[in-house]
Amino acid sequence: MPKKIKNLYDKKLTFDKLLEAHKRAKKNKTYKKDVINYELNLENNLINLLRSLQKQNYHLGNYYKFKIYEPKERIIQALPYKDRIVHQWYVEEFIKPYIVPKFITTTFACLTNKGTHKAVEEVQKQMRIFKRNYGDFWILKCDIKKFFYSINPKILYEIMKKYISDQKLLNLTKLLIFNEAEDDSVLGIPIGNYTSQFFANIYLNELDQYIKRVLKVKYYTRYMDDFILLLENKEQCKTIKKSIEIFLQKNLKLELNNKSRYYPYKMGVNFCGYRIFTTHRLLRTSSKKKIKKNIKKWNYQYSKNTLNVSHSLQSLTSWIGHSSHCNSYNLQKKLINKCNFIFSDKTYELLEQELINTIENSNKENL
Repeated sequence: MPKKIKNLYDKKLTFDKLLEAHKRAKKNKTYKKDVINYELNLENNLINLLRSLQKQNYHLGNYYKFKIYEPKERIIQALPYKDRIVHQWYVEEFIKPYIVPKFITTTFACLTNKGTHKAVEEVQKQMRIFKRNYGDFWILKCDIKKFFYSINPKILYEIMKKYISDQKLLNLTKLLIFNEAEDDSVLGIPIGNYTSQFFANIYLNELDQYIKRVLKVKYYTRYMDDFILLLENKEQCKTIKKSIEIFLQKNLKLELNNKSRYYPYKMGVNFCGYRIFTTHRLLRTSSKKKIKKNIKKWNYQYSKNTLNVSHSLQSLTSWIGHSSHCNSYNLQKKLINKCNFIFSDKTYELLEQELINTIENSNKENL
């Protein structure tokens, strides 16, 4: 693996590569209006995009902004479709093959064959190893205050320069980071861009390397801006936490959230939707409250004949898949039995058995 990306921009910039990026970008969005419009003149559109990237006169379009409210209120910024093709090309041709392999093995967000469930498994595995080898221990749980909105674009660009020496690729990188406006007062990167999740990971890889290489913390797991450290005692937690705070402020201009704290391992740790202990895992209370609230709403809509059954079943099975990664067999059966829209109609009798089979099989896998 080369230390830096060199002389690859022109080599990777071909019509076929952009066509592949288009196919990835449109996945699950085939019937979106902007995708349909782009495909009406696909060949010419891709050729024009190719030429603009070759001549280095490519510019980002205007962002479309909207809010989401799960898991918390956030502003999402979406670019026009052609820009999403460029993001796909940039990430798949440069970030994934040349930068991601340099990450530590215990970071799990937005990476192939990783994710929340793998992160949870890793934390529990580390807890069990620590307990077996050293006895009682402490947990330092941290997250970054307003992470995406606090990323400093200039620092991010300097970090990217450590990985890239190809000037054309650097020019595109600067455009994607700054959106053509290098303003010292502007912080954050847009939530919603395909590049943003990777830029965020690259930004916090600086912290990962510091914790592993300088602080020499062996048991460490990160999922985006949430991270867990397993340490021997309370005093070590205090010292490490202070060191992390100093590093974040000095090198990345970030702060820890005031919810960051340390406590004995017997209390378990809330991470990626579960409460994790050395012996078992439980579903977080917020998840249980949410599904109960949804079932109550679905039953009411069903009684009024206004329920979108297909959508509700998708949500229910998604929750079952999530909850099956912890000790929740009895809770799952209890909540399924409360779903009037499943059992009151013979059409859903087969689904009942299918859901129960899913529960039983998933829980067997977790034994």
